[in-house]
Amino acid sequence: MVEVAAVEAAVAAELGVGIGWRPEIDLTVERLPGVGFVEVIAENVTPARLPESLSVLRGRGVPVVPHGVGLGVGGADRPDTRRLGHLAGCAEALGAPLVSEHLAFVRGGGMESGHLLPVPRTRDALEVIVENVRIAQESLPVPLALENVAALFGWPDDELTEAQFLAELVERTGVGLLIDVANLYTNQVNLGLDARAALDALPLDRVAYVHVAGGHAHDGIWHDTHTASPPDDVLDLLAELCARAAPPGVLLEWDDAYPSDRALDGELGRIREAMARA
Repeated sequence: MVEVAAVEAAVAAELGVGIGWRPEIDLTVERLPGVGFVEVIAENVTPARLPESLSVLRGRGVPVVPHGVGLGVGGADRPDTRRLGHLAGCAEALGAPLVSEHLAFVRGGGMESGHLLPVPRTRDALEVIVENVRIAQESLPVPLALENVAALFGWPDDELTEAQFLAELVERTGVGLLIDVANLYTNQVNLGLDARAALDALPLDRVAYVHVAGGHAHDGIWHDTHTASPPDDVLDLLAELCARAAPPGVLLEWDDAYPSDRALDGELGRIREAMARA
């Protein structure tokens, strides 16, 4: 089991400004100046055969964080041992300071949801998720951080706000937080949830790092596509977060329709400017 002191050390580790590593932009990521860390989708790599680019970055001392998308700690089923083993193998092979995943429902009864769905924020659900998180922590060689998701809908019987749910989960398990300010913005636009109120209620001293991403508006709905420049409203939320607490790292997610090296460098500069506002 990861000791509490190790969890606190990972949360406090200074990562700087980073970018999501994708095979389509591997050379771009290597060339970008000032990249403090990178994040790789855990399901897209094999620990025994890491991409050469990740080895190059590690050789330069750039931390690489495995980011899982399929563990499903938000379901009634206990975390899959095979998936946990893969996350642990990725962390060991990459010498990662921590592993991140989503607080989401992804499968049940053998069926895959196809989306990162919100969990019911009830006391009963919290009890199940606390145990799932503890099982995951026991299985990983490094601390775990959980990300808030962009919700497609809200459950009608929620007893807690997302911030309250996350705060109690952190208090009971010691898990770190990966705060996605783009997801907070998405939930504000689509579901009317106040993003700044969430920042006020979240335990920001437990933030391991932060996600920033862009998307597109269509018919009044914000689509968190990770294929465009983060809007100013998202960067304003980042500045608001940084005014409340200094996050150890902030990472730009970009998953398709990749722009030029110069454009991505400019986006990292916009993130640094937003952080400096605080």
